[in-house]
Amino acid sequence: MPSALPEGEPAPADGSLPPSALAGVGSRPFGIYVHVPFCATRCGYCDFNTYTPGELGTSASPESWLEGLRRELDLAASVLGTAPAAETVFVGGGTPSLLGASGLSDVLDAVRQSFGLAPGAEVTTESNPESTSVSFFEGIRASGYTRVSLGMQSAARHVLAVLDRKHTPGRPGEAALEARAAGFEHVNLDLIYGTPGERPSDLAASLDAVLAAGVDHVSAYALIVEDGTGLARRIRRGDLPMPDDDVLASSYEMVDSVLSGAGFSWYEVSNWATSEAAQCRHNVLYWKGADWWGFGPGAHSHVGGVRFWNVKHPARYSSLLASGASPAAGREVLSAEDQRVERVLLELRLSEGLPVDVLDPDGREAAKQAIADGLLEPYDDRCVLTDRGRLLADAVVRRLLP
Repeated sequence: MPSALPEGEPAPADGSLPPSALAGVGSRPFGIYVHVPFCATRCGYCDFNTYTPGELGTSASPESWLEGLRRELDLAASVLGTAPAAETVFVGGGTPSLLGASGLSDVLDAVRQSFGLAPGAEVTTESNPESTSVSFFEGIRASGYTRVSLGMQSAARHVLAVLDRKHTPGRPGEAALEARAAGFEHVNLDLIYGTPGERPSDLAASLDAVLAAGVDHVSAYALIVEDGTGLARRIRRGDLPMPDDDVLASSYEMVDSVLSGAGFSWYEVSNWATSEAAQCRHNVLYWKGADWWGFGPGAHSHVGGVRFWNVKHPARYSSLLASGASPAAGREVLSAEDQRVERVLLELRLSEGLPVDVLDPDGREAAKQAIADGLLEPYDDRCVLTDRGRLLADAVVRRLLP
């Protein structure tokens, strides 16, 4: 989830939502995101809302965070009235696997107690390969998790070093195989491409390792240099070059070619799956503008056209909830035009595309030109990116929102 706070208005201390947001709750898809803010070390490229033990000191702990989480879950269920059963749960971070199998079981039990799980719910946790084991995967599978997402980033040791990733190159593939052996049908590996110093042969080796791991889902993201990160400081000092746009484009083409040749299909610009069942239903819920409540420090939520976000520091988060107040820091009530713009931004990234009738007249004219330029497929009722269009997805969006 995003970590930057958008512009908005203060959120009510009781966490209440406008009647317009509550209308239809339960009739729309509903998901739960849980943010675990703890990491053993900080990666140089990461700007997520995470904290190492040295940064937190004694001001917060997994125990105080979990108690706050339980209180926020109960508060949210009360705000929503008849709490809808969660169709998807995604535990992210941070490093959720630092909680261990028992801690992640406690998280899911808390979700069940306050909301319940819909039949066939997808329940995902992110995990750092170095903090997993056979017994870890067996434990979370037994507690009800159905999907695991593992951070791989690269199979090249020198690329991992630039990213400040501490795992050994072969461990993510081993962890994926352990997860499959523990009964997980759906396992994802994350890749980052375009790291300074990454050669085409390095990326090819990473893709080979992904395929050898037997996963059914791959997420691959271009490296983004975020202000305030260690990586940004190294680039500013001239220690490393900025990622090159041409290299990023050719790397994306390699990822897509290799994965497509191995039976994966793209369903979102940065995500590939071996089947529709293997797609991450929770992320699709985001891209289609459904309802979700984000729990934990810095987590973002969206319910019925209202977007809101929590305070970022774990100690402040827990203390607000202990006092009976909502941890929400602010919110934004989206207008009909805001929601239309977001549909263009998000749905165009999907392989099924964007309904043409979401575009205004200027946008439809721009879509015709994008077809002529080879960025959109010829359409009847949906705008779908071509292979070239995927490389320039953000630019295509700007065209369609003149």
